[in-house]
Amino acid sequence: MQFAVRLAATLLALTAILPAVQAATVLRDFTLIDGTGRNPVPGSALIVDGGRIAWVGPATQLRIPAGADVVDLKGKFVTPGLIDNHVHVGLVRDVAQDIEFYSRESVEQQLRTYAAYGVTAVQVLGTDKDLIFEIRADQRKAQPETARVYTAGQGLVFKGSYGGVPGLNQPVANEAEARRAVDEQVAKGVDFIKLWVDDEFGDLPSRMPAEISKAIIEQAHKHRLRAIAHIFYLDNAKTLVAQGVDGFAHSVRDQPVDRALLDAMKKQGTAQMAATLSREASFTYKKLPFLDDPFFNRSITPAAYATLTSAERQQKLAAAKHFAQYPGVLETALNNTRREIAAGVTYGVGSDSGPTGRFTGYFLHWELQLMVQAGLTPLQVLTAATGNNAKLIGAKDLGTIEPRKLADLVVFDADPSADIRNTRTIHSVYIAGKSVPTIWSICAGRAPNECGGKNGE
Repeated sequence: MQFAVRLAATLLALTAILPAVQAATVLRDFTLIDGTGRNPVPGSALIVDGGRIAWVGPATQLRIPAGADVVDLKGKFVTPGLIDNHVHVGLVRDVAQDIEFYSRESVEQQLRTYAAYGVTAVQVLGTDKDLIFEIRADQRKAQPETARVYTAGQGLVFKGSYGGVPGLNQPVANEAEARRAVDEQVAKGVDFIKLWVDDEFGDLPSRMPAEISKAIIEQAHKHRLRAIAHIFYLDNAKTLVAQGVDGFAHSVRDQPVDRALLDAMKKQGTAQMAATLSREASFTYKKLPFLDDPFFNRSITPAAYATLTSAERQQKLAAAKHFAQYPGVLETALNNTRREIAAGVTYGVGSDSGPTGRFTGYFLHWELQLMVQAGLTPLQVLTAATGNNAKLIGAKDLGTIEPRKLADLVVFDADPSADIRNTRTIHSVYIAGKSVPTIWSICAGRAPNECGGKNGE
């Protein structure tokens, strides 16, 4: 009798410390946009179990597991979680940028904001402190409730040239230093290598020399990592492709891309990772056109709004040295995106959000709109931001809605494959099958009732 009592007590104690088994979740009666490029499929359903998609198919063939939570999504549209393959995190508070702002709290807050916008994974291009590796490790040990993060650690900058963040990125002056710098990042466990080749409209004395970019790319490939380059100029793009670079983090923006570059990119397999059209577009405004849009301003504080709408800021931007050049830069980027897609170059989607004035989460939605403006269909853009991007960042478990993939999902009220602006109609967001807050539940720095709702409600 005493043994039975002790055994019961032991079992009860073990039950108390074991994690609860999460019931399966069933989503049903939605239109599926699966991230592969296939046409939308009405009348779909899926089962999530253990954070992964266990089954997906016609709702008429659905067999609901015992005890499952069932969510009726009639009239809704489900896509994989969106991926932004060019971001920076942790460096900005409101509109001010400072390396001292970078902390676990600031990074994770921005990753929550990305998730609220349906962006469930991001690739950070070369401006992370080493803290990012702890954050990434914690995410990969247990499923996160924020956007998943992939990182290049500290990207490589040529001494005296453009790129990086002062005090964070340590410039290199020669090939030997470049190779050592790659090795240092590899030792930290980076997902890829980033390099900058630019001179800020000629304001800086030099760009990264070809022998140094070649050393960086070779050293990255030695470690079986991809090398992704910030570019601006056509001649640098051609050199980098010849050296084996894996992707471009921006469009060529100084002149039209030519057939020689397009053919070389296709032959080499160089991807246009990101066109960053929203970045270029943002520079054309003294006052951003969406400041009073609730889909944007629910995620910014009143202090940030006050700065963005101030006459002082508008005057400062208008007086900037290169302000008059930016409309032409944007037009060139749009046209070059159009040419690359028509030529069959591999492409993804990235916004370059995160630095001051380029806003977490929202800018990816603007980027999607501008990609459509450049000539892609909404379905092509959605595929680029999901299935294509997952391949480009090396995320084998993400990007498409298929059995065994992680259940990172976005549910929309309206069809984003019919009108890309419908990505703003976020109904719900799931990460590993768990519902997380959306932008419509955020009201940064204010009481919840002080923010506008969908469609100005």
